[in-house]
Amino acid sequence: MVYRVLADSVLVAHLSFILFVVSGALLVLRWRGIAWVHVPAALWGALLEFMGWICPLTPVENWLRVRGGASAYNTGFIEHYLLPIVYPVTLTREIQVVLGILVLAINVSVYSWVIRRRRKGRVL
Repeated sequence: MVYRVLADSVLVAHLSFILFVVSGALLVLRWRGIAWVHVPAALWGALLEFMGWICPLTPVENWLRVRGGASAYNTGFIEHYLLPIVYPVTLTREIQVVLGILVLAINVSVYSWVIRRRRKGRVL
């Protein structure tokens, strides 16, 4: 039971990290210091997509699930949990690259807006 709870906790942390990678730049609008954590996280998230790597949290979650008596999955977090929700087909390399580009585009857009506002002397 403990392993299943831990696996679910890793799953929640994983999803939270993904949400932070995609939309964390919006937090910079309120708290500028978040950028020091968000920029590396966003770059890491984009790099994982561009390289086709599996996030290190996936094997940790799988290990905990097996220890808890459940079966592991042999795909990444996105393919296993998010892909069935977002896409009706399997994740392809091209989709991964597009996801990486979207992560960068969203974050570059928000950070550019923040920098322009700061240069104009406006307080967020």
